[in-house]
Amino acid sequence: MDTPDPHDDTSADYEQIEATLLAQDRDIPGVDTADIDDAMARNLISDLVDGDVVTPIPEHQVLVHEPSGTAFDSTTLLAVFHRGWTAARYADEE
Repeated sequence: MDTPDPHDDTSADYEQIEATLLAQDRDIPGVDTADIDDAMARNLISDLVDGDVVTPIPEHQVLVHEPSGTAFDSTTLLAVFHRGWTAARYADEE
């Protein structure tokens, strides 16, 4: 078996790319979704329903997030998803 050519070793390149990507991830402002309780979620979803961002479908007991087309059976999960979706959308605009 041939020994690998040390000039063809790209592991250092891979490590540098990983370090760069991690640094970029740290630079993006994070969204804290752990602080959403049931009451906050219900208030947010109520506002989103009023703003035609979320459509309730009572016969299937789901809420549809219209911009993404994603359905949820939990107001808390939908609230967390919407916060992350909104943050990602604004991060893309910057």
